[in-house]
Amino acid sequence: MGMNRDWIGRTFPASAPYEVSRVKIKDFADAIGDPNPAYRDRAAAEKLGHPDVIAPPTFAIVISFQMGGALVLDPELGLDYTRVVHGEQSFSYSRPIHAGDVLVGTPRITEIRTAGRNELLTWEAVITTVDGEHVCTAVNTLVARGTAEVTA
Repeated sequence: MGMNRDWIGRTFPASAPYEVSRVKIKDFADAIGDPNPAYRDRAAAEKLGHPDVIAPPTFAIVISFQMGGALVLDPELGLDYTRVVHGEQSFSYSRPIHAGDVLVGTPRITEIRTAGRNELLTWEAVITTVDGEHVCTAVNTLVARGTAEVTA
């Protein structure tokens, strides 16, 4: 049994607020091996016109996957997460994420399709400040390997 196509277009409630800290940004930058001083030093970020240290562009993955956990793990969706690999990721920013941001996100399933024996689930997370300012839209595609219904 494949994924429930009735879920295409479903929007989920906004996530709990996620507070971005300098430590989280530094740890993420360390994990990806990016030495950019704007990710660690407030003065370096301020010289670039930012109010505090900024996060690397891929930092939004941390927030979007925290928001999307309930979505992809809901048994009614029918996604076999044991067969999932990450397929694709993109980010569209209005401005950088910076320390001190308190962000929420609204996930929405945009597509479920079959590709050979695989199913692809695409969902987006619209990430805003708690005051409603758009910061980033993250688009994620997950591949469920070998879960597509094969018809003869």
